[in-house]
Amino acid sequence: MRALFRLFGILVLGFAAVPSQAQTIFSASGPDPASVQPTVDAFRAGLGTLNPNVAGSLGIGRREINWDGVPDALSAPNNLPADFFNVNSPRGVVFSTPGTGFQVSSTAASGTPVEFGNIDPTYTQTFETFSAQRLFTALGSNIVDVNFFIPGSTTQAFTNGFGAVFTDVDVADATTLSFFGLGGAFLGTWSVPNVVGANETLSFLGVLFSDPVVTRVRITSGTAALAPGGIDLAADRVAMDDFIFGEPRLAAAAVPEPGSWAMLLVGFAALGSTFRRRRTIAQRAC
Repeated sequence: MRALFRLFGILVLGFAAVPSQAQTIFSASGPDPASVQPTVDAFRAGLGTLNPNVAGSLGIGRREINWDGVPDALSAPNNLPADFFNVNSPRGVVFSTPGTGFQVSSTAASGTPVEFGNIDPTYTQTFETFSAQRLFTALGSNIVDVNFFIPGSTTQAFTNGFGAVFTDVDVADATTLSFFGLGGAFLGTWSVPNVVGANETLSFLGVLFSDPVVTRVRITSGTAALAPGGIDLAADRVAMDDFIFGEPRLAAAAVPEPGSWAMLLVGFAALGSTFRRRRTIAQRAC
């Protein structure tokens, strides 16, 4: 009987395994938007046409978040709802964080200091925008999880790629993107390129998968959350700009292929045959 359970476990693991995926990495950094623009555009082209911000999945293409359409009432010093880009402006993402919330920086016209100067005045000379004027950050944490849904719904979705622009990445390998698939399967972590010894720099990292298998991306921004207190040489504090990602969709990877079903059925048949044979032998021995 123990052998039967081992065989069943092997079949289930084989059935649930995530297929291996090829990735294409897009990475750039420099002192201004022009230094990362060609790489950002190449990543966009790899994902496909920009789709409108409407509910429902369009199946192909890409969505983007540049934060600039967020109203002042939901920008600094106010917090951004975690589901704003799935409910208010449907793009198929909901944020989560171990911190206390999320904030989008203000515009100059709002009267609140730009580029998170409301958190600390030095940030206006630390950060730079890729698409003016707003930036994005988690509060109380340097971790943001980007969870994908069919836009405007609570149905889990898959994407084939995600990229983000970061500002003031100083420390190598401290800012990363980690990708996860169905059931939390780990798909890999990649580091955002840094720029040493300068403020107001920009960095971009995008990862394009061969199939839509990504359900969540964890963003680790630097080594510490944005916080008041002036320049802290012991911490690398990083803000974010544009998010670019493949159209959230239902993926074939979420449904077993016919071959997988056949293998599972054959396995169950073998289990049944083995069990019946052992039961017959036991009855004869009585």
